[in-house]
Amino acid sequence: MNWGVFEGLLSGVNKYSTAFGRIWLSVVFIFRLLVYVVAAERVWSDDHKDFDCNTRQPGCTNVCYDHFFPVSHIRLWALQLILVTCPSLLVIMHVAYREAKEQRHRAAGGDDGRCIYPNPGKKRGGLWWTYLLSLIFKAGVDVVFLYIFYRFYRNYTLPRLVKCELPPCPNMVDCFISRPTEKNIFTLFMVVTACVCVMLSLVEAAYLIGKRCRECLLAGSGDSHQHGQDCALSHTEPVGMAGQVFHGADYKPPTVSIPPTASSPGTLSEEEALP
Repeated sequence: MNWGVFEGLLSGVNKYSTAFGRIWLSVVFIFRLLVYVVAAERVWSDDHKDFDCNTRQPGCTNVCYDHFFPVSHIRLWALQLILVTCPSLLVIMHVAYREAKEQRHRAAGGDDGRCIYPNPGKKRGGLWWTYLLSLIFKAGVDVVFLYIFYRFYRNYTLPRLVKCELPPCPNMVDCFISRPTEKNIFTLFMVVTACVCVMLSLVEAAYLIGKRCRECLLAGSGDSHQHGQDCALSHTEPVGMAGQVFHGADYKPPTVSIPPTASSPGTLSEEEALP
């Protein structure tokens, strides 16, 4: 494995993920991938070789093993990890597509100051849907594989002894599984970590949807507030330059009556008024 390429992929997934996505990535990498590579693969390496049945009939052991273990735990976990991590790579590819499109736009239009994607890694538009669908797909894959494990191995546990009477076995034979306790511990550990990953994916999806709904509500309330201000301004009297108020053609100015004073011509004092 090229660890440089693997490190670049991990840093890309970590860069474009939310806080819940970074926790999910840590759980997958440490508690699932490393445990699978370092420990679990060695526990199941001698699975078929140490499956013993108390008979020497040729083919009986192989038939019984295939009946009780149709798919190996290791292969199921490997397929599960591949399918779970692929959606995160699709998000990185979508961001890389945005960056390449932005570079082509700049090369074609020059430095005109306009950008198609000011921030290619920001989860808006198609990238938001890609990220949300990747979360739903990851949670769905883990749930499907948990169901498959439950159907193949009841209660996610392996019995110490199985009884088989399939042909070509001459009669009912007893078959013994190697290290069943250790395998049960690893199986339950992988099941618990898968359930934690499902919960983290669903919480992250709810967080994205809730954040987007909040942004839409805030944008709608801002538009309605601006509309209300515009309506209020449209009902006020128009004011022109230098504070002048413009009125309609039918406007009549108010009249003010001025009381007569002594200095006014045309008014007489009391002495002049007497005969």
